[in-house]
Amino acid sequence: MQTTLTRRGQIVLPAEIRKRHKFKEGDRFIWLDDGKTIKLIPIPKDPISALHGRGKGEKLLTKLLEERRKDRDDERRKISS
Repeated sequence: MQTTLTRRGQIVLPAEIRKRHKFKEGDRFIWLDDGKTIKLIPIPKDPISALHGRGKGEKLLTKLLEERRKDRDDERRKISS
C-alpha cells in the first residue's frame, strides 16, 4: 500500500488498515523514527488496560523474587566486608 504526503504534510491511513484495526476519527498515534525506519504506533484509549495480561506466562513474580534475593545477598556482602 502506498500513500502520498499532501502539501499540508498530511498522510491518509488506508481504509483497509483502518477497518482491520478498527481505527476511528480521533484515535491517536505516536511516530517513532529510529533514523532508518518510521513506525506509526496507535495509542490505546486506556493504556493501562491495554497492557493487562501482557506478562502472562513470563513468571515475573519468580524473577522479581530472585532479583530481590540477589540484592539482599549483595547488601549482606557489603555490610560484612
